[in-house]
Amino acid sequence: MTTTQPGSRPLDAAAGTVVYGSARGTGLLAAVVLGSGIAFLDSTVVNVALPTIGRDLGASFAQLQWVVTGYTLALAAFILVGGSLGDRLGRRRVYVWGIAGFAVTSLLCALAPTADALVAARVLQGVAGALLTPGSLAVIQSSFRPQDRGRAIGTWAGVGAVAPALGPPLGGWLAEVDWRLVFLVNLPLAALALVLTVRFVPESRDATSDGPLDVAGAVLGVLALGGLTAALVGTGGGEGGAVLQAVVPAGAVVAVVAGAGFVWWERRARRPMVPPSLWSSRTFTVANLLTLAVYAALSGLFFFLALQLQTSLGYRPVLAGAAALPSSVLLLLLSSRAGDLATRTGPRLLLLVGPLVAAVGVALLAPLSAGDSYLLHVLPGVLLFGLGLALLVAPLTTTVLAAAPDRLTGTASGVNNAVSRAGGLVAVAALPSLVGLGAQEYADADALTDGYRAAMLVCAGLLVLGGLSALALPRRYADCAPRDERTDGRTGAGTPAP
Repeated sequence: MTTTQPGSRPLDAAAGTVVYGSARGTGLLAAVVLGSGIAFLDSTVVNVALPTIGRDLGASFAQLQWVVTGYTLALAAFILVGGSLGDRLGRRRVYVWGIAGFAVTSLLCALAPTADALVAARVLQGVAGALLTPGSLAVIQSSFRPQDRGRAIGTWAGVGAVAPALGPPLGGWLAEVDWRLVFLVNLPLAALALVLTVRFVPESRDATSDGPLDVAGAVLGVLALGGLTAALVGTGGGEGGAVLQAVVPAGAVVAVVAGAGFVWWERRARRPMVPPSLWSSRTFTVANLLTLAVYAALSGLFFFLALQLQTSLGYRPVLAGAAALPSSVLLLLLSSRAGDLATRTGPRLLLLVGPLVAAVGVALLAPLSAGDSYLLHVLPGVLLFGLGLALLVAPLTTTVLAAAPDRLTGTASGVNNAVSRAGGLVAVAALPSLVGLGAQEYADADALTDGYRAAMLVCAGLLVLGGLSALALPRRYADCAPRDERTDGRTGAGTPAP
């Protein structure tokens, strides 16, 4: 059954009423988890296959870097546009475009005859991924009943955490057969996600967005995020990354100029792509700052832990990648429960405790050095870190989305995704030089251990700061929402704003 809002296209009456655990709710979650999971998987699955790709296509080191960077750059640059388009044109519609585009570009990657062709296809794949990632969260927020959203987002976060963790072992296994399978495996997954989306996902959109698209805002946003990402990735390009290093000054200039232009334009545009009113919400602003700190710490931990395990403890790359897998398992098992608990008790306590527990886990990993065992010296820290993440990820995402008007869930999701990716890129780009690690020190176990320990303390500090910032958040989700869209925290029924 469909209904029509004034000035809008027909919408499915199920939007905002889907029940968690129902047949439709299960199918909807499967659709968004599978679709976004493909994008998450491709952020890590390709890395292990790079040596094989290089040999088969005769690629230079710089070209191989761009196989990874081209995807990251396009994904980060277009993620705001993807979220905004969903609000305007229909969240299910744009999500379907993203899945179909990801399948087509994955096929182009698999058929690439040269390294340059592969890089170009990866850039297009990143653009498609930018439609998937914010779209999946926007679909959950706009489709489920308010009282079920926290649990649904927790399930999405838990299953989504497993996808990138499975990337390295899956990529290594497929690359041993044929590296092109790394991309071809996306096709049947995307086909299934499309079928589930069409069958179970209701359509929803911002009924007030009838004016023309904010083209100027979209272009400035892409340039700002793309320039920032290029500069940060180039800073962390390391040895052999001359191509990446060359774009650092240009990327920084573009990011600053376009970012300033974006802020100026959005404050004056009649229908801005990212309404400035979003940032007038203290909850939205604080939750995004918490996101920045947590995801910077997350990326810094995984980056340095993998290096330390391989260089100082002698782990093989696949084993080093699998060392943190227990944290992903905890996310899978506990995230939906944490989301449900936060819905009933409010987000603030979990967003305070979660980062602090994760910080203790990072501190336990800081003394790690040559000769230490996995069970005694690695696993306890990994488990505590994973427990902290499981407590905070779903409540944090739900808080960000709850602080935005329902009509802007796609935009809010795009902003939060951009913030989390920026935090991760800043950590990987800035932490090595901050702790005194250069190209030579990466191969020196003693020098790396000193830098690793300093980096772990920085990551733990970021988590503590993030946790303490949660004290500025409301106790209840009902108080997170804009004043004219607040709901009763017990039933989800709308109540007049005070």
